Amino acid sequence: MSVNQVSVFLENKPGTLNRMTEVLAANNINIRALSLADTSEFGIVRMIVNDVFEATNVLKENNFVAILTPVLVYAIADEAGYLNNLLAKFSEADVNIEYMYAFAGKERAYMIFRVSDTKKAEAVLKSKGTKSLTAEEISAV
Repeated sequence: MSVNQVSVFLENKPGTLNRMTEVLAANNINIRALSLADTSEFGIVRMIVNDVFEATNVLKENNFVAILTPVLVYAIADEAGYLNNLLAKFSEADVNIEYMYAFAGKERAYMIFRVSDTKKAEAVLKSKGTKSLTAEEISAV
């Protein structure tokens, strides 16, 4: 089951990221996970938030370019080698990982995957006994 991620395109200038988080904070949007990738001129913030539709709306109202992207969010064992074994299963199933990032919970690690083939990836994750998270469950961890 996929979850919507908010992707925001930012100019790579001092204060731009702060202006984005200021808009979210002013609208009680809680960031649960965040990844920032940059080039010399622009950056892409990818984040899981408590209210994707409100976040997208308020960002657009404040002149940010924001889109929703489906991603997979799974709880994985927080132990050495587990991620490596999981990635090997993706390789065996010919699933390309476009990007991934993580956040830590109280008892588990949580991985966010953007993949080339969602159905294959979900089958791999299920075969490893990992648990998919819903948007509501993400807010609770």
